[in-house]
Amino acid sequence: MAVNKFIGIGNVGKDPEMRFMPDGKAVCNFSIAITEKYRDKSGDMKEVTEWVSVAYFGKLAEICGEWVKKGQSIYVEGKLKTEKYQKDGIDRYVTKVIGEKMQMLGGKGE
Repeated sequence: MAVNKFIGIGNVGKDPEMRFMPDGKAVCNFSIAITEKYRDKSGDMKEVTEWVSVAYFGKLAEICGEWVKKGQSIYVEGKLKTEKYQKDGIDRYVTKVIGEKMQMLGGKGE
């Protein structure tokens, strides 16, 4: 049995990019910053930010393209997908979330 599930809450890094595939299906891409704050061994506050690329398709893509804005806090749920591409003759890989659910939580984009 396998589970491929991503759940995260973060802030949208820049306004989403909308495009349409040849069959007319909407695609919306954006990144979210997920920041973790903690105290290190010496008691100092530390902050680590992970950037997560997200892609939505269909009706959810259209909703994201219209309503999601830079700085907004958003809940994202989906599955992970790794894609391979070549740059300068070198194989590279990028992992993104294929969004299945989302909820706008407020923040700057309200």
